[in-house]
Amino acid sequence: MASGAAASRADLARLSGLSPSTVSQRVEALISEGLLQETGAGKSRGGRRPRQLAVPTGGALVGAIDLGAHHARLGTLDLSGRVVESRLLPVRIEDGPEAVLGALLDEIAALVPGSAAPVPGQRGDVAARGLRGIGIGIPGPVQFETGRIVSPSRMPGWNGFDVRAFCAERTDVPVVVDNDANLMALGEHHATHPELEHAVYVKAGTGIGAGVISGGRLHRGAQGSAGDISHCRVLADPGPLCSCGNTGCLEAVASGAALVTALREQGVPVDDLTGVMRLIDDGDRHATALARRAGRSIGEILAVVVNFFNPQVVAIGGRLADCEPLLASMRATLYERCLPLATQALLIERVVAGPDVGIMGAAHLVIDRVVEPA
Repeated sequence: MASGAAASRADLARLSGLSPSTVSQRVEALISEGLLQETGAGKSRGGRRPRQLAVPTGGALVGAIDLGAHHARLGTLDLSGRVVESRLLPVRIEDGPEAVLGALLDEIAALVPGSAAPVPGQRGDVAARGLRGIGIGIPGPVQFETGRIVSPSRMPGWNGFDVRAFCAERTDVPVVVDNDANLMALGEHHATHPELEHAVYVKAGTGIGAGVISGGRLHRGAQGSAGDISHCRVLADPGPLCSCGNTGCLEAVASGAALVTALREQGVPVDDLTGVMRLIDDGDRHATALARRAGRSIGEILAVVVNFFNPQVVAIGGRLADCEPLLASMRATLYERCLPLATQALLIERVVAGPDVGIMGAAHLVIDRVVEPA
């Protein structure tokens, strides 16, 4: 309904392959939960005029949090996945999960009209006022089935933390937790390429990760680590030491954090990735050369992915997606290293859904969860 592919029970039965009685039963359940609504009679095709269905765009909301190393984007979205309100807040990931997540959940509560902030230890404060679920993206490995963070390399104090359980203590709505690159992949795919079956979406900022769409659905793998290209080795020893303890990893040579470190070692004063991007825009030769090298490194890893997986699109998002020297070098390396059959129709582009792409993906994850037959 949200995509416009179906507008009636008959459309749903035709597209899903389910019997009309099964579709009708599930539609009635969704209407009773406020997840669908009838909007009048449609055009007759020879019989009785079908009752039109639509996803409600008012009232029920989904909360979404896209957590980064230094900032978090959060917002509320309606059940069609449209952003109602969003904001960007500074965070200090080193403050630990309780402090960071607790503050962000309070901010989500403040975005829900007429809702007070949740009280620790009390459940249901937010859910009673129209919030149907919360989706959270984490900038590190997440075991999707449990909502637990596993060995994150740049998140001190977060290893083993059960995000889902912590959030469940503060609200009784469903909470879904996933890696931030997966959420970016979901958001971009729904917004830009819903017709494509196979895609790879790379998130390149302070760190590097990727989300994989296979058969039109997000592919997480056996444990939820599919798409984690950050610790694939680019350089043989003695390469730069990575935060994971190995040497020569992609994150150690091509991430935003790696560019900051490399420039400092060359005596170029730079504080953060914003400073690096400013130097590249100003044509600084040291920063530009490092960006091109980073693009080649990303392209080398993605060439293996493209040859193996054969996607229809490779799109790069995150702060480094705005770096033209990096993008050009990545694209050239892909064409050089990939088989002609794998690249003859391959789209190589930037993520275009905008800064809310992560919370859009989080919302779709929650919407899929709340409309499950169970």
